[in-house]
Amino acid sequence: MIDEFKTLKSNSEGLFKDKGSKFFAYAFPIQSEEDVRFYLETVKAEHPKARHACYAYKLGIDETNFRANDDGEPSGSAGKPILNTITSFELTDTLVIVIRYFGGTLLGVPGLINAYKEATKEALSIAEIETKTINSLVKISYDFDQTNAVMQMVRKLELTVKEQTYDNRCGIILDVRNSYIDKIREELKEYWSLEIEVL
Repeated sequence: MIDEFKTLKSNSEGLFKDKGSKFFAYAFPIQSEEDVRFYLETVKAEHPKARHACYAYKLGIDETNFRANDDGEPSGSAGKPILNTITSFELTDTLVIVIRYFGGTLLGVPGLINAYKEATKEALSIAEIETKTINSLVKISYDFDQTNAVMQMVRKLELTVKEQTYDNRCGIILDVRNSYIDKIREELKEYWSLEIEVL
């Protein structure tokens, strides 16, 4: 079960030059496609004279929400190398925009592929990358005399308590990394009257 992913902690920038052309790369952590539109407009506004604003992004952990855009460069020469570099850094929820200023000498498709890849690499290699966990809320309902066992398990697995209730039965809501859900069940399996529910 995938229960963690890597993304950028903050924005970063890189620059790659080849035969007079300049490739300015901007990397952003993103949460949605609205973020993509916002950053594209922002970066384009900063570079009104640039000929190309090529980009790629990945969202989510299931490898299905991604896009690569060549913005007028030859097909596959810009967006795809940017996307492949994001993938090689094992990142998601990440957008990279590369602005190109033409230096007067044509680079050819192999040269463009290399330039967009290297500019992206420049931005990502200096970026602060963080690993985030994918969590769920887990509710445990139990009898009062099982409190000690439940709290021992919480301490042992170093879980975060979100809420506790003491009504007819005791209840606790935990913020749990997904791979720990089975561990909780294993720790408490001998208490058959206890209920564990993923919210």
